[in-house]
Amino acid sequence: MGETAVKAAQAINYVGAGTVEFLYDVDGSFFFMEMNTRLQVEHPVTEMVTGQDLVEWQLKVAWGEPLPLEQSQVKTRGHALEARIYAEDPDQDFLPATGNLRYLSTPDESAHVRVDTGVIEGDDISIHYDPMIAKLIVWDETRDQAINRMVQALEHYRIAGVKTNIRFLHALADSQPFREADLTTGFIDSHRELLFPKSKLDTHKALVLAAGFVLEERKSAESVSTDPWSPFGRRNSWRLNSEYAQPLQLQVGDDIHELKILERDENYQVFVDGSVYSLTAKLDDDYMQAVINGHRISIHGNLHNDQLVLFYEGDTFQCILYRENHVSEDMAPEGGLSAPMNGAIVAVQTKVGDTVTAGQTLVIMEA
Repeated sequence: MGETAVKAAQAINYVGAGTVEFLYDVDGSFFFMEMNTRLQVEHPVTEMVTGQDLVEWQLKVAWGEPLPLEQSQVKTRGHALEARIYAEDPDQDFLPATGNLRYLSTPDESAHVRVDTGVIEGDDISIHYDPMIAKLIVWDETRDQAINRMVQALEHYRIAGVKTNIRFLHALADSQPFREADLTTGFIDSHRELLFPKSKLDTHKALVLAAGFVLEERKSAESVSTDPWSPFGRRNSWRLNSEYAQPLQLQVGDDIHELKILERDENYQVFVDGSVYSLTAKLDDDYMQAVINGHRISIHGNLHNDQLVLFYEGDTFQCILYRENHVSEDMAPEGGLSAPMNGAIVAVQTKVGDTVTAGQTLVIMEA
């Protein structure tokens, strides 16, 4: 394939960076697809295994300079993988998503992990550009080690405020068929149970962790008495001659869960749907260490207004601090319609007062 790509470039006297694509068959035969007269989005994989900066090479060639190395001098080492972090909803057939990156935490970069991105926390993902947030590239000595690096890096990539494909990518990278390179164009349809798994956190445990995160967050924001002997200096809802269980309502999807939390000096008792859990929690910025009924668990989280997102081993749990007058941001008005993605209304084919029938086209939207 390499020789054929070189011949294709020579045939048109091409000068500059370029990428030639082929389809490769299991019998070793290959077929030309296309040539792009530029570097493509996967070029960091080549950079990671060769140790070369292809963008620098591209600029040198454009300036009329020779390539820094002969082909025989280019050495490859190890294996690299790239995942595209996208603002999209895998559960809705990967529809593009929009929103504000209200919380963004990326894995630490090193000789093994690279993050190429053009956004920061607080930026908006709009309808006007491709919804790719970043490219996550990993390298290691073997393919299996590189996959392990990718799985770990995806667990440390946390975003709140917009739907992403991170959970899907984590399940994909960690699936046995992918590890065994049993790959086809029908991979997703063939392995849906593996790629769209159930949450690693059961609902009760997630609700208990959510309650702990909310209460610990409130504690860190409160000012308390400096008198160490004063009961009013304790942030445990202390009451004179009585115990007080704080009510907390958490909405998960369409379900509203009624929680009661009794605060002790060192822990909480959380009552959820008739069950009681002992919880110890310690929050440090966005990182919470917890013990639930003797079992240790560590999570990260983000609480913004009334919206809470918890992150655990590549999985997420989202809930809303429910209030009687709360209106969800994506709630459609009564009798209205909510589009599955952003777009532009290009035609309205009815007017106020019209009588319409089932199946009649009302509005045309391009997205």
